[in-house]
Amino acid sequence: MADITSANSTLLIGISGLFTVPQQLQGFSADDAYEMAAVDNKEISLGVDGVLSAGWIPAVKVLSVTLQADSASNTFFETWFASEEAARTPYFGFGVITQPSINRIYTLTNGVLKNYTPLAQAAKTLRPRKFEIHFQTVLGAPT
Repeated sequence: MADITSANSTLLIGISGLFTVPQQLQGFSADDAYEMAAVDNKEISLGVDGVLSAGWIPAVKVLSVTLQADSASNTFFETWFASEEAARTPYFGFGVITQPSINRIYTLTNGVLKNYTPLAQAAKTLRPRKFEIHFQTVLGAPT
Protein backbone atom coordinates (compact mmCIF):
# COMPACT_ATOMS: atom_id res chain seq x y z
CA MET A 1 0.00 0.00 0.00
CA ALA A 2 1.26 3.50 -0.84
CA ASP A 3 1.28 6.43 1.56
CA ILE A 4 -0.04 9.65 0.02
CA THR A 5 -0.96 11.58 3.16
CA SER A 6 -0.55 15.36 2.94
CA ALA A 7 -0.86 15.96 6.69
CA ASN A 8 2.93 15.81 7.11
CA SER A 9 3.68 18.19 4.23
CA THR A 10 5.24 21.57 4.96
CA LEU A 11 5.25 24.88 3.11
CA LEU A 12 7.87 27.49 4.01
CA ILE A 13 7.95 30.91 2.34
CA GLY A 14 10.43 33.73 2.75
CA ILE A 15 10.34 37.23 1.28
CA SER A 16 13.50 39.07 0.27
CA GLY A 17 13.85 42.23 2.37
CA LEU A 18 10.92 41.33 4.63
CA PHE A 19 10.99 37.74 5.95
CA THR A 20 14.53 36.66 5.07
CA VAL A 21 14.10 33.51 7.17
CA PRO A 22 11.35 31.39 5.57
CA GLN A 23 8.18 31.10 7.64
CA GLN A 24 6.34 27.79 7.95
CA LEU A 25 2.73 28.34 7.00
CA GLN A 26 0.17 26.63 9.23
CA GLY A 27 -3.58 26.50 9.74
CA PHE A 28 -4.51 25.30 6.27
CA SER A 29 -8.11 24.83 5.16
CA ALA A 30 -9.68 21.47 5.98
CA ASP A 31 -10.16 20.59 2.31
CA ASP A 32 -7.42 22.58 0.59
CA ALA A 33 -3.94 23.42 1.80
CA TYR A 34 -2.05 24.47 -1.32
CA GLU A 35 -2.29 23.76 -5.02
CA MET A 36 0.06 24.26 -7.95
CA ALA A 37 -1.78 25.01 -11.19
CA ALA A 38 -0.92 23.13 -14.36
CA VAL A 39 1.79 24.80 -16.44
CA ASP A 40 1.12 25.72 -20.07
CA ASN A 41 4.60 26.17 -21.53
CA LYS A 42 4.22 25.41 -25.24
CA GLU A 43 2.93 27.33 -28.22
CA ILE A 44 1.48 24.80 -30.64
CA SER A 45 0.33 25.23 -34.21
CA LEU A 46 -1.06 22.70 -36.64
CA GLY A 47 -0.44 23.71 -40.24
CA VAL A 48 -3.02 23.30 -42.98
CA ASP A 49 -0.99 20.33 -44.22
CA GLY A 50 -1.39 18.58 -40.84
CA VAL A 51 2.19 19.11 -39.65
CA LEU A 52 2.40 19.98 -35.96
CA SER A 53 4.87 22.62 -34.84
CA ALA A 54 5.66 23.50 -31.24
CA GLY A 55 7.89 25.82 -29.32
CA TRP A 56 8.76 26.19 -25.66
CA ILE A 57 7.69 29.43 -23.98
CA PRO A 58 8.37 30.56 -20.42
CA ALA A 59 5.47 30.05 -18.04
CA VAL A 60 4.52 31.36 -14.62
CA LYS A 61 4.01 28.70 -11.94
CA VAL A 62 0.91 29.56 -9.88
CA LEU A 63 0.65 28.40 -6.26
CA SER A 64 -2.66 28.86 -4.41
CA VAL A 65 -2.58 28.71 -0.62
CA THR A 66 -5.83 28.31 1.36
CA LEU A 67 -5.78 29.12 5.08
CA GLN A 68 -8.47 28.77 7.74
CA ALA A 69 -9.92 32.11 8.85
CA ASP A 70 -8.21 31.75 12.24
CA SER A 71 -4.80 30.71 10.88
CA ALA A 72 -1.90 32.67 12.36
CA SER A 73 -0.29 32.50 8.90
CA ASN A 74 -2.87 34.96 7.55
CA THR A 75 -0.73 37.63 9.24
CA PHE A 76 2.20 36.60 7.01
CA PHE A 77 0.19 37.45 3.88
CA GLU A 78 -1.27 40.60 5.44
CA THR A 79 2.25 41.82 6.20
CA TRP A 80 3.46 40.99 2.69
CA PHE A 81 0.53 42.82 1.10
CA ALA A 82 0.71 45.85 3.42
CA SER A 83 4.46 46.19 2.87
CA GLU A 84 3.97 46.25 -0.89
CA GLU A 85 1.16 48.77 -0.60
CA ALA A 86 3.35 51.06 1.53
CA ALA A 87 6.43 50.68 -0.69
CA ARG A 88 4.44 50.60 -3.95
CA THR A 89 6.73 47.88 -5.20
CA PRO A 90 6.59 44.09 -5.26
CA TYR A 91 8.51 42.01 -2.75
CA PHE A 92 9.81 38.74 -4.17
CA GLY A 93 9.33 35.49 -2.32
CA PHE A 94 10.99 32.09 -2.28
CA GLY A 95 9.99 28.83 -0.68
CA VAL A 96 10.26 25.13 -0.06
CA ILE A 97 7.53 22.50 -0.08
CA THR A 98 8.27 19.09 1.42
CA GLN A 99 6.03 16.09 0.89
CA PRO A 100 7.56 13.32 3.04
CA SER A 101 4.95 10.70 2.16
CA ILE A 102 6.23 10.64 -1.44
CA ASN A 103 9.84 11.64 -0.64
CA ARG A 104 9.73 14.91 -2.60
CA ILE A 105 10.98 18.44 -2.01
CA TYR A 106 10.22 21.42 -4.21
CA THR A 107 12.17 24.67 -4.39
CA LEU A 108 10.20 27.79 -5.37
CA THR A 109 12.01 30.90 -6.60
CA ASN A 110 11.22 34.45 -7.58
CA GLY A 111 7.57 34.61 -6.54
CA VAL A 112 5.18 37.53 -6.24
CA LEU A 113 1.92 37.79 -4.31
CA LYS A 114 -0.51 38.13 -7.20
CA ASN A 115 -3.91 37.62 -5.54
CA TYR A 116 -4.74 38.53 -1.97
CA THR A 117 -7.95 37.98 0.01
CA PRO A 118 -8.12 40.87 2.53
CA LEU A 119 -10.54 39.19 4.94
CA ALA A 120 -12.46 35.99 5.56
CA GLN A 121 -15.93 35.69 4.08
CA ALA A 122 -18.55 35.67 6.83
CA ALA A 123 -21.17 32.93 6.53
CA LYS A 124 -22.34 30.49 9.25
CA THR A 125 -18.68 30.47 10.14
CA LEU A 126 -15.80 32.47 8.78
CA ARG A 127 -14.59 30.90 5.53
CA PRO A 128 -10.98 30.15 4.54
CA ARG A 129 -8.88 32.81 2.83
CA LYS A 130 -7.05 32.14 -0.44
CA PHE A 131 -3.77 33.64 -1.61
CA GLU A 132 -2.00 33.21 -4.93
CA ILE A 133 1.74 33.44 -5.50
CA HIS A 134 3.23 33.43 -9.01
CA PHE A 135 6.69 31.85 -9.14
CA GLN A 136 9.32 31.91 -11.86
CA THR A 137 10.62 28.42 -11.14
CA VAL A 138 9.50 25.32 -9.25
CA LEU A 139 12.05 22.51 -9.14
CA GLY A 140 11.27 19.10 -7.67
CA ALA A 141 13.74 16.55 -6.34
CA PRO A 142 13.72 13.41 -4.21
CA THR A 143 14.44 13.89 -0.50
